[in-house]
Amino acid sequence: MSAVTDSARIEPPGNAVTQSLRDSLVIARRNVIRMTRIPEMVIFGLIQPIMFVVLFSYVFGGSINVPGAGLNASGYREFLMAGIFAQTVTFATAGAGAGIADDMHKGLIDRFRSLPMARGAVLTGRTFADLVQTALTLVVLAVVAVLVGWRTHENFGKVLAGFGLLLLLGYAFSWIGALIGLSVRTPEAATSGGLIWLFPLTFISNAFVPAENMPSFLQTIANWNPFSATVQACRQLFGNLPAGYPVPDAWPMQHPVWASLLWSVLILVVFRTLAVRKYRSAAA
Repeated sequence: MSAVTDSARIEPPGNAVTQSLRDSLVIARRNVIRMTRIPEMVIFGLIQPIMFVVLFSYVFGGSINVPGAGLNASGYREFLMAGIFAQTVTFATAGAGAGIADDMHKGLIDRFRSLPMARGAVLTGRTFADLVQTALTLVVLAVVAVLVGWRTHENFGKVLAGFGLLLLLGYAFSWIGALIGLSVRTPEAATSGGLIWLFPLTFISNAFVPAENMPSFLQTIANWNPFSATVQACRQLFGNLPAGYPVPDAWPMQHPVWASLLWSVLILVVFRTLAVRKYRSAAA
């Protein structure tokens, strides 16, 4: 045990930042290869968001009044898709937490600790791999959305920026999953812990219905919800805000792109710091 502890304290050679990035990419490559060898991980991750797209589009389309679009089904689909995209990248948090908890449970993390590598590289590599899977899921989901009638009305640069904000949000939330995975004993607990708080976060938002339809106290929560900021920013960048859609007075809704960036960076910095600290304290 002492040999493992001593070797874990060996500092990697060379520039610390360069070495940390190199180690992180090695771990990321290992996890991406693992995904390709277990394709059901990716397939099952795609099924749920596709079901949400189809169900919300055809079950609720034409039933929810969107200001500026009325009860028009195609208008609701365009309003909806930014919310589905954002929900998909945040729900990947549960998978990230379960993956890290599984590695902890099998003792794989202990093996990594015994190597002379950057302490944060194991977690960073894992979150990089999760980001790759999230990007793949968004591509497939966007194709399905186009098939059911979703369209963008802005230039390619703005559309790409919208997807960039989604990936940034997903990457930030993967660090929440990493912290949860390090804090529980089993992958099952990580999955439950990773999902239970996501449902109120995503549904008390502007993702599926206009926030103005909610009670006043929930409107305030929804308007300041980091999830809502990214959804609003994507609708703006995709050109999916209906003409005449009332924008709430809350600052995040008036400046959704900046709000989305600030929220995502804040979440990333805070939870990466906490997760790496948790990893280091467990290794001590």
